Amino acid sequence: MTGIVEPEAGPRSKRAAILTAAVDCFGEAGFEATKWATVAERVGIGQTALYHYFESKTHCLLTIMRLELQRSHDRFVEATADAGEPVEALRAAVRAAYDVSAHEVLQMRILQNHMDLLSGSRRSKREEAERVAARQLVQVVERDWTNLLVKGMSQGAFPLRDAQLMGASVLGLIVSVWRWYRPSGPTPLSEISELIEGACVRMVAT
Repeated sequence: MTGIVEPEAGPRSKRAAILTAAVDCFGEAGFEATKWATVAERVGIGQTALYHYFESKTHCLLTIMRLELQRSHDRFVEATADAGEPVEALRAAVRAAYDVSAHEVLQMRILQNHMDLLSGSRRSKREEAERVAARQLVQVVERDWTNLLVKGMSQGAFPLRDAQLMGASVLGLIVSVWRWYRPSGPTPLSEISELIEGACVRMVAT
């Protein structure tokens, strides 16, 4: 199982294990329904030990959101780095968005279900630091998609349109899947990926 990857403070750090357990709990049962003690039980530590790593359940949630945004951004950059032709770059970006593990699906579900959390400042300094970092990554992701379309328009591969609006529309279509998709559902993710890839190309290139 692929979980959130982040450098740990040391070989005995439980941070990565806590994040992985929290993703499982928040993604399956929902953030509000998950008791902080349940996360501790899954890791095999006492509840008070959680506060050594995260000062609150919300702090943990914001960290998960920030790390998922970073992972998504890194995959976009990797997928489009060698795609020279604009349409292929667009296709590669969409395919990369759906080339994920079941655990990463949970991470994206958590992110999309709590995007509103990034809009307002937090009283806690540690929560606010994660919120600001996540919000900046949202802007980076939106910028990257816009720039991909601007490049295609400048090369004549895509009709000239409002690239920022078009980028937001494409990205919105892609991430909307994580609100309803379930790995145990009747439709495989590969089929969804192919459908969304075609829809994005038609939206942008015609």
